[in-house]
Amino acid sequence: MSKPIDTKQLKGLFTPILTPVDEAGAIDLARLRKHAAEIVERGVDGILAFGSNSEFYMFDDDEMLEATQALIDEVGDKVPVMFGIGHIRTSKAIALAKRAEELAIDAISVLQPMFIQPTPEALYHHFKAIADAVPETAMFIYNNPGRAGYPVPLDVIVRLAHVCPNIIGIKDSSGNITNCEELVRRTSDIDFNVFVGKDTIVFPGLCCGAVGAVCSTANIFPELVCGIYDKFCAGDYEGSKADQFKLNPIRLSQDAASFPAATKDMANLMGMEVGPSILPTEATTGAALEGMKKAMREGGYLK
Repeated sequence: MSKPIDTKQLKGLFTPILTPVDEAGAIDLARLRKHAAEIVERGVDGILAFGSNSEFYMFDDDEMLEATQALIDEVGDKVPVMFGIGHIRTSKAIALAKRAEELAIDAISVLQPMFIQPTPEALYHHFKAIADAVPETAMFIYNNPGRAGYPVPLDVIVRLAHVCPNIIGIKDSSGNITNCEELVRRTSDIDFNVFVGKDTIVFPGLCCGAVGAVCSTANIFPELVCGIYDKFCAGDYEGSKADQFKLNPIRLSQDAASFPAATKDMANLMGMEVGPSILPTEATTGAALEGMKKAMREGGYLK
């Protein structure tokens, strides 16, 4: 069963772990476990299984649950493990949440439905139905307007936070620092954890009260990315800002590539052997790849 709800454990620098696959696109569980162990050893505070950069949209439920169990077996006694849910249909999201809560996960993270655009009231009902189906499991709302095509309205998030006891946080990938501030301000009367979901604004998010971040680049550069959080918590604000500024050109260089290829491409350039992205996503080539290599060299990560 899922672990008891504990907001104090769900903070820090998490990463949506890359999902290593073989040439046929099957999840390589041995490499997944190896990668998880390595990044936890190098400072990552938590794992999000099957977030956007984990390519959740490429796998069926059985594959994701099997891989999540492997992650729990490998690092679940060291750091929290969240499980991502991205189904569009409410009933399918509920069914997957119920299966996930049978594992020793620390929380689920639920993305707003992609492709369609429900009304604010329909979104409220969608998230509430999932939360109500697994009342003993912590739940994060995952707001990713760039990928879903629209934002989860602030009023909906705040309402859910106050109505559903197990909705205890949000991963906000809007990149909008005002949105982050308002989430912190409007939930300051309850125990609600705001996580930044954009790698380039971890430092400013922490400055306005976020308790952590979920960063894909922590798969590749964990010491640098975790340094933003760790130095901030230690009171070394200049050091935290310096790490953020060192990361930003590297992360921004990925924007010229096809999503989500860039994160795996960078990891493979660093010798991590996470395998290819899953078709139809193909590896980055040409000017986009050279731009990523240039940023990594200037950051001191490639010769």
